[in-house]
Amino acid sequence: MLSRISISIFFIITTVVSPFLDAKTKEAEPAKRIIALSPHAVEMLYAIGAGESIVATTDHTDFPEAAKSIPSIGGYYGIQIERVLELNPDLIVVWNSGNKMDDITQLTQLGFKVFNSDPKSLDDVANELEQLGELTGNQDKAAKVAANYRQQLTDIRAENQLKSPVKVFYQLWSTPLMTVSKGSWIEHIIEACHGENVFIDAASEYPQVSVENVLLTMAEVILQSQDEGNVIGVDWSQWPELPAVKNQHIYQLNADVLHRASPRAILGVEALCSALDKVRQP
Repeated sequence: MLSRISISIFFIITTVVSPFLDAKTKEAEPAKRIIALSPHAVEMLYAIGAGESIVATTDHTDFPEAAKSIPSIGGYYGIQIERVLELNPDLIVVWNSGNKMDDITQLTQLGFKVFNSDPKSLDDVANELEQLGELTGNQDKAAKVAANYRQQLTDIRAENQLKSPVKVFYQLWSTPLMTVSKGSWIEHIIEACHGENVFIDAASEYPQVSVENVLLTMAEVILQSQDEGNVIGVDWSQWPELPAVKNQHIYQLNADVLHRASPRAILGVEALCSALDKVRQP
């Protein structure tokens, strides 16, 4: 006798023919049962009015408040494929940079409709809001949210490009000491605020550096996520020769709004710009 999972696999393979949805693909039937495999995707779906259609998500999904009650079926360590089969979603929003590629491949091979939400820049957020609107039948709401996001981002960029540049060291993590460089999500935010990332030309997007490397940059501000382990990991007061330390320009920022590629990213941009404005003050 076939097991429940075997029957589910047979049913999915023989009834679902759409293998992998391109970002521009439009489906006739809006998705009504969605698995969103990242916190930022959940935020996007709620923003466009599709939050109630989410039947499962991953660990650390905590915004908006209603999202906390959505069942988690995995995390960075992997997805429970058996639970996906039981839930039988009509759309799975994956995250290529955060989900295991083996899991994504398996979900695709099983015939599920898969959409990759993996914004690489601030502008990508608005584009994906619109794409998710098409997939869920929430085009009008998504268009409004995306337009509002774009306008806020345009205004922030215009306002800050008139300001003097600030040399920024972004402390992504303390042990090992890591930062960001060209192409990274945080670098796009630093640019929007007219900051100058002192490690922009590093070989990788998230390079490991030494305290000595940082001291040579003469950074004017040190920005850290509010994670306790990150904040207490390096005692910068030992190096008063660094302008950021001498002038007490070390600031902690909310990682949720700064690191998540969702409409709330605007709050992260505003927070980072505000920190740079403190450096600019006489």
